[in-house]
Amino acid sequence: MEITRRNVLRGAVALGAGLVASTAGAAPAFAAPLTVDRIKVLAGTQGPSQYGVGVTDLGIPARTPDGRMLFVFGDTWADHVGGANWRSPVALYSSTTDLVSGVTFNGCGGAGANTQGTAPQLWYYPHDAYFTTVIPSDVITIGSRMYLHAIVNGPHFGAVRWTELWKSDDNGATWQHTGLQFPADMAGGKFQCITWGLGSDGYVYIYGTGFQRDKGIVLYRVPSNNMTTFSAYQPWGFANGSWGWGKPVTEVLPGTFGEMCLRPLGGKWILTWFNAGAYRIDAMVLNTPTDNLYTAPKTTLLHGTEWGTEDASHVAQLYGGYIIPGSTLSDLHLSVSQWHTGNNSVYHSEQFRVRGLV
Repeated sequence: MEITRRNVLRGAVALGAGLVASTAGAAPAFAAPLTVDRIKVLAGTQGPSQYGVGVTDLGIPARTPDGRMLFVFGDTWADHVGGANWRSPVALYSSTTDLVSGVTFNGCGGAGANTQGTAPQLWYYPHDAYFTTVIPSDVITIGSRMYLHAIVNGPHFGAVRWTELWKSDDNGATWQHTGLQFPADMAGGKFQCITWGLGSDGYVYIYGTGFQRDKGIVLYRVPSNNMTTFSAYQPWGFANGSWGWGKPVTEVLPGTFGEMCLRPLGGKWILTWFNAGAYRIDAMVLNTPTDNLYTAPKTTLLHGTEWGTEDASHVAQLYGGYIIPGSTLSDLHLSVSQWHTGNNSVYHSEQFRVRGLV
């Protein structure tokens, strides 16, 4: 059977139902009491339809060089899943400073975009039998330049042809290919869906996994001034009894990782991820990306559940979980996706607030 986003999420919700049944009466998964609030739907169904974005997911945010926020979304249509004008990725701007009141958008990125028009696909390609779709993986700002890592799918969703690096020198308004492509089988297929963060030492640290939500993660680093050179990407590996940079790439944590978000925050590093096997969104607070992830404390932020049984911290067919700029470790805001694969009535990105992580 071909891998599709619908199949993956259907599997997750079925697994979630089993987990709910099998863990009834078990101790809470939280390491500490958390306060979770559903702030608002950012974009997609049940939310404001702006810039031709009626149904969408992901919403990966980054601070732009000029201080705004840019949210990059995945597969997008104006009115319904599978409708006309299929676009991915698309991007919306926000000048929101009060996250508690909810993120609002006031513009869109893309060549020829304007504040009143339809958000275009950030670069041209046809959604066809070769380029099924191109999914954003993560966005980062380094000085005056933004980089976007993208996953090229074809001939069907989940079959990764390669991944690639794009750049923008105008705050995400227009994007140019850097010329850098990463093979789909890089690191055993664990450098397809990535997340990254800029360290104070001048390196960008990157966690990678597969795009099929069935693999663990690996760690790389690259000098922030050499992002477009393939040979500059250095793996973290284990050999001859010790871990080190430049050793053969070694899985740093097994599991079934989906979308991830790594950010330096409050003097620490935080990694959030969709834990596909356990049907939830988890987090780790680290001192450095090279911490021992096996022993690092892990906290569940949001639990998966079935439709009709949701509350603030139990979310049906959830995925994503990206950290919104302006967050702190004690007051974390996340962009979380939902897709009701049974009838497509829900396909959106929603803002959550999580307090009490530290």
